[in-house]
Amino acid sequence: MHELRAGLTKKKKAKIILFVLDGVGGLPHPKLTELEAAKTPTLDKLVKKSETGCHVPIIPGLTPGSGAAHMALFGYDPLRYDIGRGVLEALGLDISVSDKDVLIRGNFSTIKDNGSKVTILDRRAGRISTETNNRIVKLLQSRIKKIDSVGVEFVSGLEHRFVCKLKFKTKLDSSQVQIYDTDPEEVGVAPLIPKNINKNSLKVSNIIIKLMSLIKEVLKKEKKANYALLRGFSVYPEIPTFDSLYGLKAASIVTYPMYKGISKLVGMEHLDVKKNSIESQVDTLISHYDKYDFFYFHVKKTDSFGEDGNYKEKIKVIQNFDTELKKINKLNFDVICITGDHSTPSKMKSHSWHPVPVAIKSKNSFYGTSKRFTEKECLKGTMGLFEGKNLMNYILAHSELLSKFGA
Repeated sequence: MHELRAGLTKKKKAKIILFVLDGVGGLPHPKLTELEAAKTPTLDKLVKKSETGCHVPIIPGLTPGSGAAHMALFGYDPLRYDIGRGVLEALGLDISVSDKDVLIRGNFSTIKDNGSKVTILDRRAGRISTETNNRIVKLLQSRIKKIDSVGVEFVSGLEHRFVCKLKFKTKLDSSQVQIYDTDPEEVGVAPLIPKNINKNSLKVSNIIIKLMSLIKEVLKKEKKANYALLRGFSVYPEIPTFDSLYGLKAASIVTYPMYKGISKLVGMEHLDVKKNSIESQVDTLISHYDKYDFFYFHVKKTDSFGEDGNYKEKIKVIQNFDTELKKINKLNFDVICITGDHSTPSKMKSHSWHPVPVAIKSKNSFYGTSKRFTEKECLKGTMGLFEGKNLMNYILAHSELLSKFGA
């Protein structure tokens, strides 16, 4: 699909912004979703002049990870480009990555260990501070430097997140990291064993099993972060860049490493944000407005509060974004697209498979079908329900950047 789209892309200028409110979709809790409960006068005004619909991030009924969902939003088939979370986190933390490295995304977590059974009490160790994270990572690095002949490197992320890099002596391919995650994505159960999915991944999985045992031993005296859950085993992939596909000079305005990583992977330039706030992100956008054709603007906290089951705080983030949107409306964008990468209903405390609202405002929008930026209202729009990987078709079409197909 992206090859076809790339062949139709016109060489002309347009100003485009894609807002991704991470996990913005919700469920009635008990009567209204977070979007329905939020007071969003700016969004409501914009949506009344926008073309609307809802996207399914991957395929119907399949709950997506953030990496796969973002690949779809950028126009890549997520089933073809299944990028592991580890490499995205690593790139986001500016870790150097070679073709001999295995990258792993880690969550510090809290377990109960009675000797014969391990039970997960908190998958995120109470979202420990980044300062505590740094201390624990230094401890791990001082105690675990090599497993057999494989070098081990730990790098702190934000809060409970970290990256582990396994440095092998020979080149690796994706078949060698086909390994089950250790995170069962629920509490009250035991961590999963990082089993190999195929014969090629047996060697790496054996190293990771040893790694898990060593991490557990080093962290056993920690009060909260006394364990680590590992997932997203990956090597560096080869994919076409955003610019080569669409001819757009693109930049990302994000505050979390994983999203910086995925934008770097597709060739976007990362713009520094001074503070972890939507206000600071908007300031960055305004100061760089003239330098880029396409901006990817990511809001994380909608997802974080959804995963925590914090309905009220998720609503506050949506309302904060609505306030800041007033400043963006004063800029001269040809296309403004607002959506999420997936739904994270606070009712479920997790990602979900539910459709995600989309609004696209341009001079070519077929508007008048939706009154608010909510799940139900956006479903009334002319875009209907579509696969997330087709969003870039709509964005490019609204920008008048796609030629006709066929005779």
